Amino acid sequence: MFALISHDIESQGSQAPILVGGAAVELYSLSAISTGDFDIVSSREDILEQCFVKYGFHRPSGAGIATRGWIHNDLQLGFEIVGHTLLDGNAEVERLKLIEMQEGNISIISIEDLIADRMGQYASGTAHEFLQQAKILFTLYKDVDLYYMEDRIRQETDGIYGVEALKPRD
Repeated sequence: MFALISHDIESQGSQAPILVGGAAVELYSLSAISTGDFDIVSSREDILEQCFVKYGFHRPSGAGIATRGWIHNDLQLGFEIVGHTLLDGNAEVERLKLIEMQEGNISIISIEDLIADRMGQYASGTAHEFLQQAKILFTLYKDVDLYYMEDRIRQETDGIYGVEALKPRD
């Protein structure tokens, strides 16, 4: 479904949305980490919302309901738009991973930026479990750009953490 929506948006001349957050963690970890949420970043929320409606999604409303989320009427699949720019413009868009599917391509945050984002949320004190997620992802991907990731982790954690925080302690 995300590939269809991405293809539709690109065919209208706009940048496809980018998968970030829990769903990206689940993809990169090959479902070793399961989160159940689909967070996306889109520079064209207006076009994205039109596509959601076109493909059978609706925005729940009412007291206590988050208004950024879109739920598919039949598939019980939901997306939440969490931003307009990837990591507030701090990530290098050239590093996006492109997953080719029959329905279209999916853009996903780079592994380095995903790990840095998890570390930033851990450092903020709002998501203690994200340190473990970052460590698992770091263990699974040995070919990361360590220099870039070090800079990004330092940026996301206000200099508190770096790559060393991901390495196993002896």
